[in-house]
Amino acid sequence: MSGHLLPALLVATASEATPYLADLLLIVGVAALCATAFQRLGLPIVLGYLLAGFLVGPHMPARLAVHPGLAHSLSDMGIILLMFSLGLEFSLRRLIRTAPSGGLVALIECSLVTWLGYVSGRLLGWSATASIFAGAICAISSTTIIAKTFVDKGIGGRLGELVFSVLVAEDLIAILLLAVLTAVGAGGTVSAAVVGQTAGRLLGFLIAMLAGGMLVVPRLVRLIARGKRPETLLLSCLALALGLAYLAQQAGYSVAFGAFLAGALISESGEAKKVEALVRPLRHVFAGVFFVSVGMLLDLSAIRDHWSAVLLLSAVVVAGKVLGVSLGAFVAGNGVRLAIQSGMSLAQIGEFSFIIAGLGTAAGVLPGFLFPVAIAVSAVTTLLTPFLIRGSASVASYVDRRLPHAAQTFAALYGSWVKALGESRNRPEWKRVRRLASFLVLDVVIIAGLVIASSLVWPYVARALAGHLPSTLARALVTAAAIALALPFFWSALRTARRLGRLLAEGAFPASADGVDLAEAPRRALRAALELAILFAAGAPLVALTQPFLPTAFPFAVVLVVGVALLGLPFWRSATNLEGHVRAGAQAILETLVAQSRSGHPPPNKLDDLCHLLPGIGEPRAVALDRGAPCLGHSLKDLNLRGLTGATVLAIERGAGEVVFPTADEVLRENDVLVLTGTGEAVAAASEFLSRPRRPSLVTSDGDLVG
Repeated sequence: MSGHLLPALLVATASEATPYLADLLLIVGVAALCATAFQRLGLPIVLGYLLAGFLVGPHMPARLAVHPGLAHSLSDMGIILLMFSLGLEFSLRRLIRTAPSGGLVALIECSLVTWLGYVSGRLLGWSATASIFAGAICAISSTTIIAKTFVDKGIGGRLGELVFSVLVAEDLIAILLLAVLTAVGAGGTVSAAVVGQTAGRLLGFLIAMLAGGMLVVPRLVRLIARGKRPETLLLSCLALALGLAYLAQQAGYSVAFGAFLAGALISESGEAKKVEALVRPLRHVFAGVFFVSVGMLLDLSAIRDHWSAVLLLSAVVVAGKVLGVSLGAFVAGNGVRLAIQSGMSLAQIGEFSFIIAGLGTAAGVLPGFLFPVAIAVSAVTTLLTPFLIRGSASVASYVDRRLPHAAQTFAALYGSWVKALGESRNRPEWKRVRRLASFLVLDVVIIAGLVIASSLVWPYVARALAGHLPSTLARALVTAAAIALALPFFWSALRTARRLGRLLAEGAFPASADGVDLAEAPRRALRAALELAILFAAGAPLVALTQPFLPTAFPFAVVLVVGVALLGLPFWRSATNLEGHVRAGAQAILETLVAQSRSGHPPPNKLDDLCHLLPGIGEPRAVALDRGAPCLGHSLKDLNLRGLTGATVLAIERGAGEVVFPTADEVLRENDVLVLTGTGEAVAAASEFLSRPRRPSLVTSDGDLVG
């Protein structure tokens, strides 16, 4: 009897597996064909996966028989491996290193895009909850798409470092969004209680997982790695990823959250590179299947019926991310060129958006058409990504040329000021900076709490005053009370922002003790810029956080715009005054630099003394244009030196003692000596650019696109 049981069992098992084998063949085979075709066409492979999913999905007119349960299970595995791989690239040391730049950029950009997405959803007539999900869907760029595009185009250097630091910060914001939206999906609404409970539970879960995991996981992984058996290490790490994904799911969070934590814990073992190399092939396969499963949900009829939503949200993603990232990157000390290139590189959505949309759909709080709309928005923005990256250098050059001259000078010098500010971090004044920053965060939190509390109190007040006061008057009283309570904190936040700006500017350019303050002009310009940056960095998250609790879409946004405009007036005056400071110091710097360039033996410390006496003019360098230099006969406007490198020409020595303060139309001549200034990197790039043949399009030695 037993001799016949095993063959019968094998035959039965094989017959049951046959349909799934056919489905798997269709999924993988069609995905391979579409990916190959898109690769040959030079288009993002992710679009090929989405097309493959549509071809084998239920919405295809000539429907192929693919079991949706199999695709769903494989896509879950793809999510886990994708997030696990992202976690492997995350470490506390990397977060600390990239937080000052990438964190600031991501905070500004995600706040702006989330708010725009929410407002767009409300304009389209969607519910508050659906609009919140729409904002979150638009907020997070695609690490997979950007990484693949950058590898294909050979982009790295400062542009790659900045973009990927923003992506790391965005991934962390996405993890927080997933945790909050899981609670929103469970409750079907947004309230202070939901947000507070979510924050508390998330904090407790993180403490428990990280505290326990740090004690066990790194040691266990190192122990297994010492066995030098790759298959054992791979299976063990996959087991950890699946285990933590399961624990996160049981705790009410997404599997993506748990898988990311598993990768982050394993990265602390020091074996992350080995594990990542082992997981990479599996990740590619299952991530491809994940995008195929997303494409299976692509419903052309839903997109046709809601084409206006697709176009509006696509515009929000592209315009919001280009503006938010560019602004944040410039504030963080990167030049106009690099800021705009990074903004145009991040103008798409991808895997996180699908996960967020799937979370809301599974919870039943989103209308059925929103997932296909999210897929369509991702497809549109992904298709635009290579063209946006390719044209980013030209757009950056165009924007730089259109800036007023005072703004151009400020933009060229601002990066060197931020560098000087970073070098002053070890000074005692930074204790006051950190204390003031904590007060500013506290003011913002209190303002947000008052707005949320007034939204929650309003229904009770309305019931209590029913029959005594009209509903409109009761609402006005509640709003007036909230404004009256919040005004002192608004005023405190504004004062703190101004004090922070002044303190940071004084740290970069300390006042002179001899009574002659030659650093006044750059200090004033830096202070005005920092006040604007701090106000926007604090105000943008406040607007995004409180918008769902406000009856209309624009009150806090109007307040923020008015505040930025008021602070913009002193900024413009200070930028104009900076021109005089630069011109006053340019001739003295020119004479010293020319002597250094021609003799090769400048007087000891004379240049350092001049730069000390005339601070805020960057890191100047003299460049002599000898016979045969390729830039001779071209105007500064034609060369677009500042747009391509970030450096600016302060002055030109021409002939016997003739000094020219050039305009954009100034034509360079033989034996001219140019005084360049800006950051050290920008000046070095400009020096190299002036001495090499011009090309219509090139990639610099550090991998940045420049023309």
